[in-house]
Amino acid sequence: MHALFIGRFQPFHLGHLKVVREISKEFEPVIVIGSAEVSHTLKDPFTAGERYLMISRALRTEGIKDFSIIPIRNVNRYGIWVSHIRTLVPPFDAVFTNNPLTVRLFSEAGYTIRSPVEYSRGKYCGRHIRKQMLEGGEWRHLLPEAVAGIIEEFNGVERLRDIAGPDGFQEEG
Repeated sequence: MHALFIGRFQPFHLGHLKVVREISKEFEPVIVIGSAEVSHTLKDPFTAGERYLMISRALRTEGIKDFSIIPIRNVNRYGIWVSHIRTLVPPFDAVFTNNPLTVRLFSEAGYTIRSPVEYSRGKYCGRHIRKQMLEGGEWRHLLPEAVAGIIEEFNGVERLRDIAGPDGFQEEG
């Protein structure tokens, strides 16, 4: 049995890891990297390939072996979004999400929705982590060690600062 976990994973953090651990107790996780076509922005600084690497290394390091990771481009049409995803992933039995729109769309399509365990969302939030990176704050402790290493490997903090330019953190959305 498979369960979907959809996110942008910008970057994959300890909150995400906790959800994947929860999913793994009952299902084989199918991790959907959303907005796969977007990168090099303040909101989405990392490429789909970089995010894939972050997730796969983090999960393997944690001993999670059975999972799929599938990058998916946006279709920007909510009426076909669920069917678009369904054509690109293995059959699945549940969707793990707290995102209200994702809940609505998959519920309307007849899927079982599971709310992941709560984690410190204010602390484990991609936006917060990216802001810490930009401002020279502490961010490594919010990520699996493998993810922090990958970000350093490809100079992700430097990329983020270059993208921000002199205006600093002015993220949209």
